[in-house]
Amino acid sequence: MGEGIDRAETDAPVTGTGLDAVALKPTECDVARGCDVPLPEVVVDYEGRDHLPDAATLRSVAAEKQVRVTTPVRADGFDPLGDRSRLDRLPGGVGRILVAGNPAYLTDAERDRAVAPRLRAAREIAPEAWVGTEGVERVALAVGGTQFDLLGRSTRRDCRALRAAGWDGEMAVYAPTVLTDDADAILDALGPYLGRRRPVKRALPDDPITSAAAGGRTREVLLAAAADFALTGTPETVADRVASLKTAGATAVVGYPARGVGGFLGSA
Repeated sequence: MGEGIDRAETDAPVTGTGLDAVALKPTECDVARGCDVPLPEVVVDYEGRDHLPDAATLRSVAAEKQVRVTTPVRADGFDPLGDRSRLDRLPGGVGRILVAGNPAYLTDAERDRAVAPRLRAAREIAPEAWVGTEGVERVALAVGGTQFDLLGRSTRRDCRALRAAGWDGEMAVYAPTVLTDDADAILDALGPYLGRRRPVKRALPDDPITSAAAGGRTREVLLAAAADFALTGTPETVADRVASLKTAGATAVVGYPARGVGGFLGSA
C-alpha cells in the first residue's frame, strides 16, 4: 500500500481537483483502497448490510484517513429507535452520515418507518454526523448538522439561497466524478446513472441506450446532464467546478470515482 500512496501523492489526477473526500462503494472495491487516494477523507457508501465493511477494515482506513460511513436510520441495525446493533460495532473514530436510506437496500417494513424522528434521535446520538438530504431536504435542515446534498442542477442556487437566508452551518456535496473529457468514457461511466435522474429520464426516449453507444438526441441529453449532475472533464476543469460550488457556499465536495478508484489515480 505504501507504494500506492507515494505514487498517488505525486501523480494522481485527483490531487489538483480540490475534492475533499472520495466516496467508495464496497461492492465495487476494497474500501482499504481509500488509503491510496490522496484526499483526507473516505466516505463509505451503504449498499446493504451484507456489504458493510468489517470493523477491522474500517479501523485500518481510519488510522490514515477521516472515515465516514453512510448509515440508513430506517434499517435494522442502524435504527436509533429500534435495532441499533450494527451502530455499536462501528469502531471509535469512524464518523457517520445519517440518511433516510435508498429503498433498494431496505425491506418493506424498513421503508414504512418514519424518517424524521429517527434522524432527530440519530443526531442526538451522533451530533457530529452529516445528514443526507436526498428526498428529505426539509427534515434534514430541521435536524441540523452538516447538510450532505447530491449534486444536481439547483445545487449552487440552493447553497447560495441558504447562505443568503442566514444558514451558517456546513454543506457537503456528493458528486459522481469522471476525470476525463472523453465523451465515450463519460457515458460508459455515468450514462445509466444520468438516465435515472428524473429530469433527464423525462427528456429521453423509452428504453434508451445510455452507454457510449448512445447517439443523436439521447447522446446530447446525457452529455448535457453530465454537466449538471456530475463532475466531469480534466482535473483542471473539475477543480474550477469544485471551486464554484465552494464559492456558492459548499464547505466540502465528495467525489465518487465513477470509473473506479483507478480513475482518480491515473490508472483507469
